[in-house]
Amino acid sequence: MNKTPSEGESFVETTVNLLLDIQHVSVIFAPPFTGLFDMDVNPPFYAAAQNCHWENSGALTGEISISMIRDCGATFVIVGHSERRQIFGESNDWINLKVKAVLAGNLKPILCIGETLDERNAGQTTSVLKKQLEKGLIGVESLENLVIAYEPVWAIGTGVTANTEQVEVAHSSVRAILKALYPESDIMHVLYGGSVKPENAEELIQISGVNGFLIGGASLDIESFTSITRIVEHVQMRTL
Repeated sequence: MNKTPSEGESFVETTVNLLLDIQHVSVIFAPPFTGLFDMDVNPPFYAAAQNCHWENSGALTGEISISMIRDCGATFVIVGHSERRQIFGESNDWINLKVKAVLAGNLKPILCIGETLDERNAGQTTSVLKKQLEKGLIGVESLENLVIAYEPVWAIGTGVTANTEQVEVAHSSVRAILKALYPESDIMHVLYGGSVKPENAEELIQISGVNGFLIGGASLDIESFTSITRIVEHVQMRTL
C-alpha cells in the first residue's frame, strides 16, 4: 500500500526510461489497484494487480474482479501473497479459486507460497510448501501461464534474508513438488522474494532454481529497483 496514482505514474515512467536497453529481463510493476488504471507499459515491461476476487461481479463491496483488472491493461495478478495469507486470513481454498479465475480470465497468476518462522523452526517448510502448492493448484491443468514465487514469511520486510543454502533447498523442494504434479514444470519460472536488495541480488539470482525476484521494499526506490534489474540482466547475459 504505497504510492498514489500520480507517484506511481512518475515512478513507472522514470524506471522504464532508465531500463529501455534491457534485453534479457522482464519487469512487472504491481501497484495498488488505483495505480493500474492507465499504466501504459509494453514488453518487456508489464503490469500486475496485487490481488483479486474470483467472482466477476456482484455484491462484494471493496473487491476487484479479473475483468476490471484486465480492462486496466494488466497481464499478471499476484495471488496468495504472505500478507494476504497472514494478515487477512486468506485460505488455500480461496487462493485456489483466485488462481483458477485469473487463468480463466486469460491473465497470469503469480502464486506466492512460503513458510512462517515457527513452521521453519519446526521443520515443516517442505510440508507447508507442498500443501500450499497442491491446494492452490487444484483443478489447474497446466503451468504454462503461471509463475510461482517462494517468499519465506520470516524474511519479508524484516531485513533478514534467507541464506543461499536455505533458498536453494526451498527452491529445490518447490521444483520437486511441482515436478510430481506437472511433468512439464521445468519450463516455469520460480521467483524468490524476501528482503532482496542490490547488495544480495547477484548472489541470490545465481542460486540454482531461482529465475527472478518478487521485490518488496527495495522496489519502492527507483535507484535500488533499477540496480537490481540491471544486476539480473548482467547475470543473464553472462549465462547465455
